[in-house]
Amino acid sequence: MGKSLAFNKRVKFDYEILEKIEAGLVLLGTEVKSVKAGNISLKGAFVTIHNEEAYLTNATIPPWQIKNAPSDYDATRSRKLLIKKNELKHLIGSKQREGLTVVPLRVYTKGPKVKMEIALVKGKKKHDKKQVKKERDILRDTERMLRGKE
Repeated sequence: MGKSLAFNKRVKFDYEILEKIEAGLVLLGTEVKSVKAGNISLKGAFVTIHNEEAYLTNATIPPWQIKNAPSDYDATRSRKLLIKKNELKHLIGSKQREGLTVVPLRVYTKGPKVKMEIALVKGKKKHDKKQVKKERDILRDTERMLRGKE
């Protein structure tokens, strides 16, 4: 895997990751330059499926050069994801059968191409989030205690 360009930090807090899949991302030329410069936000983004095709929805990619951007450019437009047919069928089946969600995890380069890691996730309940935070606090406190004694 190449250079990581963007990461969706909220996913691990809000969801339980069940499965990860690599997908290609269909972008305009100016969007590729913008993404490779790190100008992409996955905050609030998710993956939708229409007519046996997957689309990245609600991700923000500002134009590379604002003055040269087309007048009708939409930074949050839906972008097609390139996924193998059998992986897409598996995603569709899991999503319908178990009520799961598909969200983007991170965007990275692989050679000259821009790739995206998407995940099949299950939403966490409020008490699950509290339990994870409690465990993290306990672990941090024990590490502090051990460091203080040495």
